[in-house]
Amino acid sequence: MDTKPKECVNEIDSNNEGKSSELWNSLARVVALVFTCFQLYTVVFGVLLPPIQRSIHLSFALVLAFIIYPRKRGGRQNRVDLFDLILIAMSCAIAVYWIIEYEGIMLRAGEVNSLDLVMGISALILVFEGTRRVLGYPMFLIAAVALLYCYFGNYAPSFMLHRGFSLRRIVAHMYMGTQGIYGIPIGVVSTFVFMFLLFGSFLSKTGVAQFFNDFANALTGRAAGGPAKVAVISSALQGTVSGSSVANVVASGSFTIPMMKKTGYTPEFAAAVEAAASTGGQIMPPIMGAAAFLMSEFTGIPYWNIALSAAIPALLYFSGVFFGVHIEAKKLGLEGLPENEVPNVFAVVKERGIMFLPIIVIVVILASGMTPMRAALAGVICAIAVGAIYKKSRLNIRDFLDAFEETANTAIGVAIVSSMAGIVVGCVTLTGLGLKLGGGLVDLARGNLMLTAMFSMISSIVLGMGVPTTANYVITSTIVAPALIQLGVPVIAAHLFVFYFGIVADITPPVCEAAFTGAAIAGGDPLKAGLNATKLAIGAFIVPYVFINSPELVLVNVNWYKLPVMIIGALLGMYSIASAAEGWFIDNLNIFERVLLVIGGIMLIQPSLTTDILGVIILVAFFVYKKLVAKKRSCINNSIKQM
Repeated sequence: MDTKPKECVNEIDSNNEGKSSELWNSLARVVALVFTCFQLYTVVFGVLLPPIQRSIHLSFALVLAFIIYPRKRGGRQNRVDLFDLILIAMSCAIAVYWIIEYEGIMLRAGEVNSLDLVMGISALILVFEGTRRVLGYPMFLIAAVALLYCYFGNYAPSFMLHRGFSLRRIVAHMYMGTQGIYGIPIGVVSTFVFMFLLFGSFLSKTGVAQFFNDFANALTGRAAGGPAKVAVISSALQGTVSGSSVANVVASGSFTIPMMKKTGYTPEFAAAVEAAASTGGQIMPPIMGAAAFLMSEFTGIPYWNIALSAAIPALLYFSGVFFGVHIEAKKLGLEGLPENEVPNVFAVVKERGIMFLPIIVIVVILASGMTPMRAALAGVICAIAVGAIYKKSRLNIRDFLDAFEETANTAIGVAIVSSMAGIVVGCVTLTGLGLKLGGGLVDLARGNLMLTAMFSMISSIVLGMGVPTTANYVITSTIVAPALIQLGVPVIAAHLFVFYFGIVADITPPVCEAAFTGAAIAGGDPLKAGLNATKLAIGAFIVPYVFINSPELVLVNVNWYKLPVMIIGALLGMYSIASAAEGWFIDNLNIFERVLLVIGGIMLIQPSLTTDILGVIILVAFFVYKKLVAKKRSCINNSIKQM
C-alpha cells in the first residue's frame, strides 16, 4: 500500500513534468538554431540540389512541430511522448533517405521500389499530421480530398473525370520528384522566404520596426484621426516585411489600437483599421508576402517586375484605407493626438532616419537583378549594422540567438502549409485538373470575363477563409488564374487578381481572422470589426476588376507619359469610393448619393481619358452640390437661432 500523501505524489509528478518540459524546450531551441544556421549556410555557400534542400528544410520544420505543438489542440506544449518520438525519427528519416538515395531515385526515373513506397507514405503521413497540429483541419481536408481525387478520379463527375492513378504512381509524384510535397511552394519557402523571415526578426530586434511606428506617428499623429493614420502607415511599412496579416495586427496593433480608442474611434473601427492595414502589407512592394515570390516562380516574371506591377494597386489600396480613416474622423469630429505625444518628424528622421537603410538596400539589390535571397541577406547585415550605431539597439549574442530561434519557429507553419499546397498542385498536374477547372469556369460563365472574374473572386475568398495566403495563392494560381488567362487577361494581371482576393479573405466575414485578432486586442465585436475592415478595404474588391480590364494599372502596355495623370485620377477615384463606403462627403450621404460617388470613383480609377473626364465632372458637380446644400442648411439654422 502506498503511504505517500497525495500532495507529495502530485509535487513529484509536477517536478518531473517541469524537468521534461525544460528538456524539450532546450532541444527545440537547439533544433531551431541549427535550422537557421543551415539556411544561412546554403545562402552563403550555395543552395543544395532542390529535392535535398527542400527535404532537409521540411524535416527541420516537422521536427520542431512535433516537439512544440501538442497532439491535442489546446494541450500543453513541449510534452513529447513515445508517439512524438517516432514521428520525430521519421521526420529525420525522410530527409536522410533523399540524401543517401538521391542518385538511385534519379536513375529509377519514377519507378518506385518497396522502400520508396514506405518512405513516401511516411512523408505524406508526417505532413498531414504536422498540418493538423500547426494549422488545424481546413488545409488538411483540402489536401486529403486532392489525394482521394487522384486515386478515385475514374468515379469523378463530368469534366473532372480521369482514369485514376495507383498508390505507387501517386507516391512517386508526391514524394519522389520536385512536385508534390517537394514542389515549387516549399522550394521558394526554403530559399527566399526564410531569409525574409530572418530579416523581419532582425528589424524587430534592432528597433527598426519601432522606428517605423515612431516615423508614422510623427508624420500623421497630429492630423484628424491621427492614430488611425499612424496605424495605416506603420502597418504598411511592417506588413511588407512580415507577410502575415495576423502577425502584423498583433505586432503593431498592441500600440496603435489603444491610441485609436483614446482618440475616440470605436473598438470595432480601431480593430478594423489595423486589420485592413495589416492585411494590405502583403501586397505592398518591395517585399510583399511569401506568395509574391511564388508568383515569380510560377509565371517566370522577375520578382522586381512583379513588385513594380503591384505598386499602383497597392497605392490605391492603402489610399482607400487612409481616406476611409480620414473621412470617419471628420464625420465624428475627431482630432489628432496632443502635441506633447507626437514627436517632430524632422527630429525623428534626423535622429534615426538611417534606419530606413535596410529597406533601401533591399530595393536597390532587387532592382539590380540579384536574387531575393541575396537581397534579404544584405538587408539582415544592414539592419545589424544600423542597429549597432545606437547603443540601445546594439545586439548581443542572446539577441542573435533569439532572432534565429524566432525565425525558425515562424517558418514551421510556412514550410508545412507549403508542402500541403504542393500536394494540391501535384494533384492538379497529375490529373490535369487545372485545365479542366479553368475550362469549366469559362464554360459556366459562357465566356464572359466579368462573370469568370466573379467566380474566381468567390473561389479565392472562400478558399482564403480556410487556408493561409500562400497556400491559397498556390491553389488558385493553378486552378483559377488559367481561366482568366484563357479569356485574354495578361498573366501578371490574372495572378495578381487571385492574389488580392486570397489576401482580403483575412478581413472578409464571417471568418476574417485578422479582424478577429484586432477585435480581441480592442475588446470589440469581431463581426462588426470584420464588416468595418471590409468597408475600409473596399479598394481591394474594386481595383482588381479594373486592372484585368485595363492592365495599364499593373504597368502592362502603359503609356509612361500618362502615368502621373492616371495615378492622380485613380487616387481621386479612391477618395470618392471611400466617401461612399463611409457614407460621408462634407455631410451625410443617402443611398443615391453613395451610388453616384461609386460610379464616379470607378470611372476615375479606369485609366481612360473619357472615363476620367466623366469621373471628374461627377465628383466636381457633387462637391459643388454638397457645398450649396451645406451652405443652405447653415443659413436656415442661423435664421432659426435668430428667431
